[in-house]
Amino acid sequence: MSQDLREMFKRIDSVSKESMKDGHEERFLKRMEEELPMAKRASFPLYKIAASLIILFGLGALIFIKISVPEPIDATVVEKGIAFPEEKGISLGDLSPDLKKVEDYYMVNINLELSQLKISDRNKALIDSFMEQLEALNVEYKKLNTELNEIGPNDQTITALIKNLQLRLLLLHKLRDKLQELKKISNEEGKNDLITSI
Repeated sequence: MSQDLREMFKRIDSVSKESMKDGHEERFLKRMEEELPMAKRASFPLYKIAASLIILFGLGALIFIKISVPEPIDATVVEKGIAFPEEKGISLGDLSPDLKKVEDYYMVNINLELSQLKISDRNKALIDSFMEQLEALNVEYKKLNTELNEIGPNDQTITALIKNLQLRLLLLHKLRDKLQELKKISNEEGKNDLITSI
């Protein structure tokens, strides 16, 4: 079985030296065209232009929609008089470092809760009613602070000031819970509307 490769190649070369008849290649191409005609394709530039126009039209429509329909702005409630007491004289935080920490803790949490409130048409009445109660507590806090300055620090006034801060924070926590319940109810109503429309 062992054959010399050189001999095999010499035999192949002698066979391949035979030339084909004139016009063989042309006849072959013609017959190939008849047997397997090539489908004419649309030119690629036409598809590219059409795709570009569709993309540009889509982007233009998207930009137009974004510009013409403003996104709703969430209103944030900020009460001007609820920050740290502005009155001159001593405040709860001036009495001791521990009381300052307590006052700072409650005031920061109150302001944080106020900053996270989002007013909408559905919850405006609820927020307004809670803000009235909060304003009443704020007025009471100012009276207690005035009493602290006039009479001087005593346990009853200090306890009342701390209780006032606690009540304000508790009131804001209740407001947050009520808003979450209202949101949950409106979400459930939206789901029910969707189910009944299907």
